Amino acid sequence: MELRDIEIFLTLSEELHFGRTAERLHVSQARVSQAVRKQERRIGVELFDRTSRSVRLTPVGRRLREDLQQVQDLLHAALARAEAAGIGSGSTLRLGLFGHAGHELRTLLDAYATRHPGAEVSFAEINGVDAFTSLRAGDNDVNVLWLPVTEPDLTVGPTVLTGGRVLAVSSEHPLAARGVASLEDLADNRVADLGPDAPEYWVAAMVPTHTPLGRRIPRGPIARTFHELLSLVATGQCVHPLGEIAARYNSPPGITFLPMPDAPALQWALVWRSTADNPAIRALATLATETGPIRL
Repeated sequence: MELRDIEIFLTLSEELHFGRTAERLHVSQARVSQAVRKQERRIGVELFDRTSRSVRLTPVGRRLREDLQQVQDLLHAALARAEAAGIGSGSTLRLGLFGHAGHELRTLLDAYATRHPGAEVSFAEINGVDAFTSLRAGDNDVNVLWLPVTEPDLTVGPTVLTGGRVLAVSSEHPLAARGVASLEDLADNRVADLGPDAPEYWVAAMVPTHTPLGRRIPRGPIARTFHELLSLVATGQCVHPLGEIAARYNSPPGITFLPMPDAPALQWALVWRSTADNPAIRALATLATETGPIRL
């Protein structure tokens, strides 16, 4: 019995529906029927009772399902052990992060190191000016990016961080004395322009082009790095919304970070180049799914 036929049989025994089985396995319904008939001819008895309204396992089918499920479980366990050993044999996962996000991800990264002894994680700083090139060039395996990311060549994995937003303003700005900012305040100021290299929809998710009331938010001057952005803010040339993680780990002189309670929460997810999928990336994504997002 071929592995694909085992998969078809076990899936059909779970779904008890030829159409759903075919859809789930991305094969034709005829392929499912062919696989079942092939095994029934080989064994000499029917594995499923089939009517126009229902599909049920026969007693022989139920016994075969139990036996084959054990085989499949053993096979998956063997492959998982081999994959885990391969991940831990001196491999390095290159992770791109904004600022101090690595510290917030320590629970996830510690779990990764525990599950895959010997595996290494290296870190590279990224910024909002061009956070995608490092993935496409192969410099990083995975970047942690705010959502949404809808690039056709990139895979968006599980969300790893969620948190609010702050507005960075000069400490001499009138908003600093107020102690809080809103999205509407952005229309009365300028925000930094992150340039043309990052997708506009992605930049706008952090730095909207219009307020909730429809007022345009002026942009400029251009900031190519996070530190350039802070310098522009500190000198009063612009204000700029950021994830609240920026306020947690940065206290530059001359800058005040104001909470923005009306701004929607940010979600940060693992993102990687689809053609570069590998066991280490899948292992980190699996752990992130198991542990769930970390709330800032």
